Amino acid sequence: MPTVIHNVNHTAKSQLDYALDNATNQQEKENLVYQYLRKLDDNDDLRIPDFDEGLEWLNTEGPLSFTRELAGKVVVLDFFTYCCINCIHILPDLHQLEKKHSVKDGLVIVGVHSAKFPNEKVLQNVRSAVLRYNITHPVVNDGDARLWHELEVACWPTLVLIGPRGNLLFSLVGEGHRERLALFTNTSLRHYGDQVLLSDHLVGTKLYRDSLPPSLLSFPGKVAVDSSRKRLAIADTGHHRVLVVSSIGLVLYSIGGPESGSKDGNLDEATFCSPQGIVIKGDTVFVADTENHLIRKIDLLEGQVSTLAGVGFQGTDKEGGAMGPQQPISSPWDVALGTAGGEEDNILWVAMAGTHQIWALFLENGKLPKRSESKAGTCVRFAGSGNEENRNNAYPQKAGFAQPSGLASAPEEPWGCLYVADSESSTVRSLALKDGAVKLLVGGERDPLNLFAFGDVDGKGVDAKLQHPLGVAWAPDQGLLYVADSYNHKIKVVDPKTKQCLVVAGTGEAGDVLGPGLTESSFNEPGGLCVGEGGRVLYVADTNNHHLKVLDLDTKTVSLFPISVEDAVDSAPTKSSGPCKVPKLPKSASRVKMPPLSVSPGQTVNLELVLSLPEGTKLTEDAPSFWTLSAEGNEWLVGSQVVTGDIQNLSQPLSIPAILPTVLQATEASPSLTLSVWVYCCLAGGGACMMKAASFTQPLQIGSTPRNGTVTVALAHAF
Repeated sequence: MPTVIHNVNHTAKSQLDYALDNATNQQEKENLVYQYLRKLDDNDDLRIPDFDEGLEWLNTEGPLSFTRELAGKVVVLDFFTYCCINCIHILPDLHQLEKKHSVKDGLVIVGVHSAKFPNEKVLQNVRSAVLRYNITHPVVNDGDARLWHELEVACWPTLVLIGPRGNLLFSLVGEGHRERLALFTNTSLRHYGDQVLLSDHLVGTKLYRDSLPPSLLSFPGKVAVDSSRKRLAIADTGHHRVLVVSSIGLVLYSIGGPESGSKDGNLDEATFCSPQGIVIKGDTVFVADTENHLIRKIDLLEGQVSTLAGVGFQGTDKEGGAMGPQQPISSPWDVALGTAGGEEDNILWVAMAGTHQIWALFLENGKLPKRSESKAGTCVRFAGSGNEENRNNAYPQKAGFAQPSGLASAPEEPWGCLYVADSESSTVRSLALKDGAVKLLVGGERDPLNLFAFGDVDGKGVDAKLQHPLGVAWAPDQGLLYVADSYNHKIKVVDPKTKQCLVVAGTGEAGDVLGPGLTESSFNEPGGLCVGEGGRVLYVADTNNHHLKVLDLDTKTVSLFPISVEDAVDSAPTKSSGPCKVPKLPKSASRVKMPPLSVSPGQTVNLELVLSLPEGTKLTEDAPSFWTLSAEGNEWLVGSQVVTGDIQNLSQPLSIPAILPTVLQATEASPSLTLSVWVYCCLAGGGACMMKAASFTQPLQIGSTPRNGTVTVALAHAF
């Protein structure tokens, strides 16, 4: 009986834990584990039940059994559910074990997926999670948690070690047991290897990821918009990179990927690891680099990526207060700009999913409510006790969150708050900016310890039900909050005045159907969203569909956001190659080559362009016109990237500066700057619309002596 299995082992295991806590060196610890294993070998009744027949398996050629494929192996069972941040935290520990000990050495790790939410029981959703978290060991979808109950597992994550005869050895509950897991595993392999009980046979594997076609986006987690520049920033999470795209989908910058890493530096060298939250303002992008446990800054103007907070590994500190690069943090999932006791946007709010808190990273000097002033660079807890709870409280440090995963800033009165998508409590909460009070907006229930109050119900306040929401977006002009109700595969809207929550889009079933209307369109675990066009449009990161989608709230339609990189639209990314491609000019485009211009390193070449539209036409608002500045073959002239901007007004000349580097790179040919323009215009009275294009190439004769100053080039063209 499972109760006997659990209880017989419990007393001896508790004694071992106590002895290990008091051991003074590694040899003493190994001897204690050896003694424990020898005692277990005398107990033949510590066998665990086998997996049920008919279960769905991933990453294997077929079902596994302790009496067949797993016989003669030390097996680590990882009881997990893919929504759980603590379960995500132990994956690096398991990856480390897999690198050290192969299946041939006698070790097999098996993920036993035991769902919390109904959505997590669906095989396709488990399969997506296995891909998203790069799990390569076998995984069984135990949707009814049969083995969980047989072994009396109590929480996620739990690791259970099984011996080569299917005998129960150890269990580890929760995260943070890397050293003890390694001790138990290493000692067990040596112990049973010495007894010649291990087998070196292979276990048939078949990785699901190997059967997938490449895609431009992979599990995009979040999306942000810079309305002033009409640009979007996308966290292309599965490809470990950040994309910055124009309003018509042209990729302007691709930073990071395809492999994970944590390197700062030039845009073409920097790397990320499963970035999630993202904010773009002007030429600055802030990134929650989730699995690196870092907050990063991308400076598009300087062409540099730097680390603002975090030390590169998971922290356990729940107070903070150190300078960012010295402050350990844990799984930041989202970021939002805000203001606290200083100049506008002097603070970056952070949804710290790993410690169930909201933190503040000061970009400039500032002050949190009821706190002393903090200097620029300080990274500190704002709200949340660190206990995983759905606890609302007037005192921010006494409130409890449960894996906060989405943030939206609503500083305007009467709101004056941060909205928080608190995923594991299935709620949306408000965090007051003036005093830090935490209140429920919608979802969950009143018992702060009940994290199972989820569902899919439109309603008011606590009567509304959500299922693991991951994103929120504020529409200030309408005073409405949009919610990515991720595990219900829906987009919802909340009126903060009435606390009424209603569905906007989605069928409630996972899918990838467009229209004809909003509620006939389907999504698959959308993880993030943002508001554009003054609240008329929502951009949605449709995570498991690997798409960015556009919800037009005026026409009530859903469409795919087209992302275009020349020759790479349907291919997986390679290592960021620095410059993104300039779109091809049509054959009808005018091409103007200017006479050579003498300049010096360090000077600014200012291209002033006057454009005239055909008589009787005007710029088309729905198809934004734009320009690009490039230096093909000499990309170092423009920071190794295509520089671009929107054309919104032709009543004044376009002024486009290019700052020449002070240090020149060797080149065989004379370098040139090329300014290209794409102009969309329609007849003023309606009717015909057209696209016009032109390019201007400016050869440069660059001297050897650096100088300051600006050299202006006047350009003009009439379409």
